[in-house]
Amino acid sequence: MTARALMFQGTGSDVGKSLVVAGLCRAFVNRGLTVRPFKPQNMSNNAAVTDDGGEIGRAQALQALACRTPLTVHMNPILLKPQSQVGAQVVVQGKVIGNADARAYQSMKAGLMPRVLESFGRLKAEANLVLVEGAGSASEVNLRANDIANMGFARAGDVPVVLIGDIDRGGVIASLVGTKHVIEPEDAAMICGFLVNRFRGDPSLFDAGMVTIAEQTGWRAFGLLPHFEDARRLPAEDALALTAKAARKEGSGKVRIAVPILPSISNFDDLDPLDAEPDVELVRVWPGTALPGDADLVLLPGSKATIADLHVLKDAGFGIDLQAHVRRGGHVLGLCGGFQMLGKTISDPNGIEGPAGAVEALGLLDVDTVLTSDKALHPVTGTTGDGDAFRGYEMHVGRTGGPGTKKPFAQLSDGRLDGAVSADGLVSGTYVHGFFADDAQRAAWLAKLGGTSQLADYDAGVDHVLDGLAAHCERFLDLNAMLSHAR
Repeated sequence: MTARALMFQGTGSDVGKSLVVAGLCRAFVNRGLTVRPFKPQNMSNNAAVTDDGGEIGRAQALQALACRTPLTVHMNPILLKPQSQVGAQVVVQGKVIGNADARAYQSMKAGLMPRVLESFGRLKAEANLVLVEGAGSASEVNLRANDIANMGFARAGDVPVVLIGDIDRGGVIASLVGTKHVIEPEDAAMICGFLVNRFRGDPSLFDAGMVTIAEQTGWRAFGLLPHFEDARRLPAEDALALTAKAARKEGSGKVRIAVPILPSISNFDDLDPLDAEPDVELVRVWPGTALPGDADLVLLPGSKATIADLHVLKDAGFGIDLQAHVRRGGHVLGLCGGFQMLGKTISDPNGIEGPAGAVEALGLLDVDTVLTSDKALHPVTGTTGDGDAFRGYEMHVGRTGGPGTKKPFAQLSDGRLDGAVSADGLVSGTYVHGFFADDAQRAAWLAKLGGTSQLADYDAGVDHVLDGLAAHCERFLDLNAMLSHAR
């Protein structure tokens, strides 16, 4: 089997490329095609564990779900995970190969193109259609040399490009037409058409705008895609979405869960199942404001730079807020990096995150963490101390031990003990991500906090939204025309 391919690039970051590709993945799968998602290079701290033992960006995991296919590292062969002080962690075909700052990475890119093309070839061999997502902006001509994410890949893989513009941010005509005029003519020739995303209001009011773009660029118009409201119910890849989600749900729910939002937050899709529960008010708290005193639970999410985020947490006064919260009988749960912060110390003897050394942590759990170069990446199942079953995944560096682990958070199915719980049961920490997506586990936590789960099947809800997104794309975009340009 050899697939046709089509690439979707944007006039800028956050124009909706990931969502459009996810919708088209499901739409073409519903038409009976075998489809695979592909993103040559991604930058995100929100990642997913793959079935073949690596990690990829969360957007590609969602796109794989849209394709109804297992996750593989080849869907996102290059993943950059920003870390403070050391640049970004570079993950190649699922495995960490080191750290690099922005300038050093630019010199690495040419050597990574063969790995990108290898992964692309593997997906083409098992599908009818590969839908490729670009990164950032197609018009970043300052980064064009050795590019592997946008036009550099499109030309190396001979993949036609659809350019996406976002009308919601304004200036969409200028951004699409301007892209044609600033990129190389050979790159512009790879673009077969465009679409305009996130339109609100009467679409006929932009008919003349679509004609103008087509006339000025010579590209085919594939459609004007209205804003898709249910997109908020899908896992987001970019931390920018945290602000938007905070604005949409506020002041409701029997259970109040406060979440400090720190600069290097990672795997924040852990919050999505809670956010979807009607009984939950999920309060995202940025440095500069206090944790709410009436929260039932304070949840510390994962971090890509645990020590740096711990300093921010303390400087913001969140550490004092947490101590007061526990004295009032409130619950605290730390996930992965959040678990490490709850302990007594965090040591980084090899300078994994920055300068080598050790720092005092929050001291709410009697454990100590040593950051290590090896990384745990695998799905897990098990039961918590209350006997409630769960499924999730591990994605972390570091080993945590100490007296507090004698009362573990969970026993994993492979016999290992995970995490720790304080003697009074108020403070818990675990290395497991994703267990709130497990319906039984989420229901048990809400019951403990005085609420009731009203979502019988969170995963089925996400799948239902993907079907709605596919129907949305079918209605407003010319999928037949797009398919005719794929090669």
